[in-house]
Amino acid sequence: MTDTFAGERLPQAVPVRQGYHRSQLAGRILRFVLMTLVALVVLIPLVWMLSTSLKPKSQLFSQTIDWIPRTITLENYSKILSNPSTPIDRWFINSLIIAIIHTVVTIALASMAAYAYARLKFPGRKVLFGLLLATLFLPGIMFLVPNFVTVHRLGLLDNFLGVLLPSFAVVFPVFFMRQFFESIPHELEEAAKIDGASTFQVFYMIVLPLAKPALATLAVIEFLASWNDFLWPLLVLKDRQLQTLPPGLRTLQGAYTSEYGLMMAGAVIVAVPVLVLYVFLQRFIVQSVATTGLKG
Repeated sequence: MTDTFAGERLPQAVPVRQGYHRSQLAGRILRFVLMTLVALVVLIPLVWMLSTSLKPKSQLFSQTIDWIPRTITLENYSKILSNPSTPIDRWFINSLIIAIIHTVVTIALASMAAYAYARLKFPGRKVLFGLLLATLFLPGIMFLVPNFVTVHRLGLLDNFLGVLLPSFAVVFPVFFMRQFFESIPHELEEAAKIDGASTFQVFYMIVLPLAKPALATLAVIEFLASWNDFLWPLLVLKDRQLQTLPPGLRTLQGAYTSEYGLMMAGAVIVAVPVLVLYVFLQRFIVQSVATTGLKG
């Protein structure tokens, strides 16, 4: 019987379809399994790297696969840290200085350029931005010789500035930040301008605080790119005390022998700062991914 109230017919409750909930549960389980498999694919090399760095040399080439070392030792770490021919502590500091300066300066320059392309109106804006994006299709190796000649003529070989200056001219951060600035409502900036704020004040006090998730994501990307850079520091920095971690650790691999235990210990040392940075910024990174594509 249909319930009525004041002469009006009330809709009856729609029965819950059990099949729909079962399919939804199955979909969630499938996604969970797939995400677990992807996580394992990513974590297995890291776990094996850590395990190998804690093994003595006699267990590195055993016939059985030992994820947990039968004998845990810090011998590889003590060797690599105490060997004067591999000043890894100095390489670590060099890499950290270069990566931090690169990240800060790149984000500052890219955010200002991106805001100009996103908001300011000037002749040839779209053409210039199109030419800028076109350089993304060019392989980075093409700029190796011109950059080296420029750095050499400026007398910046064996100098951190020689490593840093070409790294500031990157296109992806400008494109990344411009897309995020385009998603910010214009009304917020217009209200600030009505209150008397200048363009720079609007950028610094309104836009940048809203762009914290994108800035955090870009910081991780740029820090990782600079931290793992191998070829350019190898060409510019010849002094062993000025080298960074990636080219410095290359010396552990000889033409005929390779110290795999020392190499894995060095790789763990290289990976730690990036993991720490991600742990501190993961909240902003997740927020940036979650808000991607939303506008207004």
